[in-house]
Amino acid sequence: MENYLIHKALNNNVLIATNSSEHEVILIGRGIGFGAKAGESIQQEKIEKLFVLNDPDEQEQYKQLLSSIDEDTLKVLIAAVEMIQQRANQPLNEHIHVALTDHLVFAVSRMRRGLAIRNPFLLETKALYPEEYDIATEVTAMVNKQLTVALPEGEIGFITLHIHSALVNKNVRDVTRHSELIVQLVNMIEQQFSIEIDKGSIDYMRLIRHLRFAIERVVRGERVAEPKKITLLLKAEYPVCYNLAWKLIKVMQQALQKEVYEAEAVYLSLHLQRIQAKVEQ
Repeated sequence: MENYLIHKALNNNVLIATNSSEHEVILIGRGIGFGAKAGESIQQEKIEKLFVLNDPDEQEQYKQLLSSIDEDTLKVLIAAVEMIQQRANQPLNEHIHVALTDHLVFAVSRMRRGLAIRNPFLLETKALYPEEYDIATEVTAMVNKQLTVALPEGEIGFITLHIHSALVNKNVRDVTRHSELIVQLVNMIEQQFSIEIDKGSIDYMRLIRHLRFAIERVVRGERVAEPKKITLLLKAEYPVCYNLAWKLIKVMQQALQKEVYEAEAVYLSLHLQRIQAKVEQ
């Protein structure tokens, strides 16, 4: 059985301790920090949760966060991360402990003061990351029930980005930046065709998922095969779509500061042609 030596009590329910390998761990349990003295070992039955964060900066930020959260809120936020872990059924980047906990503390505080933040990318987020969105919906419902708050639907979108970020080992800022870029590209398409795309349509889902995977390919520097015959056909038959595709590629290139290969314009033109055909009908 692992033995833990107390290093410091953050509050009555959170301890910093060291394990037998002398790695710092965070121990959580009701009353675990009450009367705790440095150097003493801690009784196993008092430990409800244990966190080992490998990154020293993450560890330090998480400790600071935990020391400022009341017991009831802390339990719910820990349960939220555990729910994500169970539903996702795959490893999460440890940054989610800091990033999502911090986000939820702020969100709950805002709602209790009657300050809701609008999420302008909710529909796109739901379409881009449907599995993560389903998990985030459950998490939001649980937080609302347990903490007697009413986090709005927009928060589901924000939590979705945190979950996706933790699953793919990306910074939340990058995930958000890519979502913003997709919205910008869709706006350009709508302006070019003088339409408002139905955000619930299959064509819209296909378009933004194509844009998402194109962005991910560009970021990875991955090249897709260029179908020469289709390129010639698109240039000749659908010049408006092909030229618009290149405008979108240039914006993508500038935003990502990466080279975008010509084949991406070809495949994007096919999506644009489908949308244009629907408009003309």
